[in-house]
Amino acid sequence: MYDAFGIVNSSSKNIWVEGMQDYRPIGAFSFLGRYRVIDFPISNMSNSGIDRIQVYVNNKPRSLVEHVGTGRQYNINSKSGRLHLLFSEDRARNDIYNTDIAAYVENMEYINRMHNPYVVIAPNYMVYTIDYSNLIHTHIDSGADITLLYHSVDNAKDAYLSCNTLNLNRQKGVQAIEPNLGNANKRNIFMDTYVMKTDLFVELVYKAKGLSSMYTLADIVNEECGELDVRGVAHRGFFASITDFKSYYDANMSLIDYKAAQNLFNEDWPIYTRTNDSCPSHYFDTAAVKGSVISNGCMIEGSIENSIIGRGCVIKKGAVIKNSVILGGCVIGENVHIENHVVDKQAKILRAKEIVAPDGMPGYIKRSDTL
Repeated sequence: MYDAFGIVNSSSKNIWVEGMQDYRPIGAFSFLGRYRVIDFPISNMSNSGIDRIQVYVNNKPRSLVEHVGTGRQYNINSKSGRLHLLFSEDRARNDIYNTDIAAYVENMEYINRMHNPYVVIAPNYMVYTIDYSNLIHTHIDSGADITLLYHSVDNAKDAYLSCNTLNLNRQKGVQAIEPNLGNANKRNIFMDTYVMKTDLFVELVYKAKGLSSMYTLADIVNEECGELDVRGVAHRGFFASITDFKSYYDANMSLIDYKAAQNLFNEDWPIYTRTNDSCPSHYFDTAAVKGSVISNGCMIEGSIENSIIGRGCVIKKGAVIKNSVILGGCVIGENVHIENHVVDKQAKILRAKEIVAPDGMPGYIKRSDTL
């Protein structure tokens, strides 16, 4: 493994998951019943041999801090490694100032303490797996100044509209980082993942700060494409970008399919998460479960189809759940019918007997709400 430290970045423009982000940052979102979104970038770094990791937090940090804790669950080397939570405390009134560059400048003292020659920067709102040691190896062999990770998609007109794209030449050189305007299906979606030398990273941070308080790291890299050798490397496998409510719902639902899940999960590449020592789920005689993901600690008496059920949920007799994501600790009462919904943590659906949203337009039930 090459000597690199990792940064998991939480600042991003034009991203807001309505409802859920009122309570926690995207990195703390429950994912597929048992994980949090931030488990994926941290696990990728840990599995790649990167054991000095900085996680940046800039909004409603409680859930994320509680989940990440000391980072012991991520198999980070206890002697040489450390997972460090860093906060952007100077919250500006106008959100245009709350950039990743602002967070890096505020915490530059801690970045300067990293004596690793390379840095890998990954976002907290994308779900994918990759061996960063191979990416660093490719970066060094190419002689590039900066290497950017991208994923080629064929549905960019309808999805990834809050993401950037890479304009590449035939040699995979990055000519520009551009917003996805939704005017073409085939696009190279920029995965907000960078590899570069630490010294260059620090230089770019200060240069961006000097040019504009609105600049992000993507902005300054885009401006330097003409001067620096910036290369793109393609990612293969499962990829999801959680940038709005529907993309969160779709990312969860797509992994119910076993073949899709195999593109993300591999026994040789574990995704670490905070453990929960609750008992196995209990299925009663009246339970009927089909094509679903059920977490531990649940009590299932009703019917569940094509859905994800989080930890510790109670599904009462006669309840029907279809095409839904039920987060941990929810209670679904007797004869309640829920379809095409995300039900946030600790919600209780007792008296409302039918809650159905149209296909392709998932509904949302607030955290700790009672209906």
